[in-house]
Amino acid sequence: MHHHVRAKQPNSEMCMVCGIENPFGLGASFYELDNDELLGIFHPAQEHQGYPGRLHGGLAAAILDETMGRAISVINEGDIWGVSVKLTTRFRKPIPLDEDIRAVARITKDSKRFFEGTGEILLSDGSIAVEGCGRYLKSSLNRIISLDVNLLWKVISTADDPLEVEF
Repeated sequence: MHHHVRAKQPNSEMCMVCGIENPFGLGASFYELDNDELLGIFHPAQEHQGYPGRLHGGLAAAILDETMGRAISVINEGDIWGVSVKLTTRFRKPIPLDEDIRAVARITKDSKRFFEGTGEILLSDGSIAVEGCGRYLKSSLNRIISLDVNLLWKVISTADDPLEVEF
């Protein structure tokens, strides 16, 4: 399917998943799509392997958790983020290293204090490598971290940011 990118989400400095200054992190970028889903794009490197040539399963779960937890901001205006309460994953295929991988998530239930979401990690051929569902506590970023979020949380535009995606 073909989708337009509505907005890019911010990255932090040292997050394992989205940290732009973390030399060991996945360096994922997140994009809000016109169908109210969130797309995460990341490029696992040799440092992220479990078995040789394969992304570590814990890191696959982390990228899926991050994508589902961020998806609430696609449908809610303002400073609402998710704090993980429950995460379930199903691993279908190994995720190779050294190629762009996509994670897609959407919100399936939204209440006053909690939300639930589902998501998948897709391989370059479009097949599902990992699928999951999660439950999250809604919180503002200022309640989650005690530092100045404006200094540590920024949208960094790059020439590689897509305007349209297909998957």
